[in-house]
Amino acid sequence: MLVGVAMTDVRLPPQQEPPDQPGGTPLSWFLRGMRKTFSVAGVILATAHVGFAGLALEAGMTMPQAVFMVGAIWALPAMVVLLGAVLSGASLFAAAFAVALSSIRLTPMVVALVPELRGRRTRSLTLYLLAHFVAVTSWVIAMHTIHTVPRDMRTSFYAGLGATLVVVNMIVVALVYAVLDSLPPAVAAALFLLTPMYFLTSMWGSAREQASHIAMVLGLVLGPVLHRLVPGFDLLAAGLVGGGIAYAVHRLRGRTYQ
Repeated sequence: MLVGVAMTDVRLPPQQEPPDQPGGTPLSWFLRGMRKTFSVAGVILATAHVGFAGLALEAGMTMPQAVFMVGAIWALPAMVVLLGAVLSGASLFAAAFAVALSSIRLTPMVVALVPELRGRRTRSLTLYLLAHFVAVTSWVIAMHTIHTVPRDMRTSFYAGLGATLVVVNMIVVALVYAVLDSLPPAVAAALFLLTPMYFLTSMWGSAREQASHIAMVLGLVLGPVLHRLVPGFDLLAAGLVGGGIAYAVHRLRGRTYQ
């Protein structure tokens, strides 16, 4: 994500800067960013962290460790990758590399968002710090609303949005740890399914082309079959086969339309 900020470290010429809109202070825009957290997207993200807390507890993580992961890593897929690395007994270097690799996908989001946040007096250090908050939910909310915020107040707005999302979900994870042991086994098991359901529904909803839907359906169908045939390589095989078929369909349809 820091690489993404560095890639955008070119200031716009003065004539390209949109005019500032009057009204509001940094604190008032910070509070407006906080309020944007309490939306449908924010609730969905919180339910996904409920599932993450269940996974972390099952993996043997203590509550402070799980809460620290939310604050320090923040990207939910990267946290799940780290849990998988811990469960598999991977080395510290391998776990760190896997987390970094899974977070590369956020670089285009940073590259798209940072120019929208940068004002005439915005320091690069501020942008580097705000880049930590970039994840799918905060990015979607910010890109949807940032054009209504005065340019000089956009960093305050995004700081309120990102910081509140992080803190709220740290609290959610801590609360789940506090009550999970007292829940019925069926409810606790259901919580484990929230995280994969969050990933599936968010990917399905954000897919722009039908090929992505085809790949997901094929993955769901092929996963159980390949688990029987090639256990240990089922996810990789399902991704390669399903993704390959979806890509081939996409290319064939493109040629048909041409």
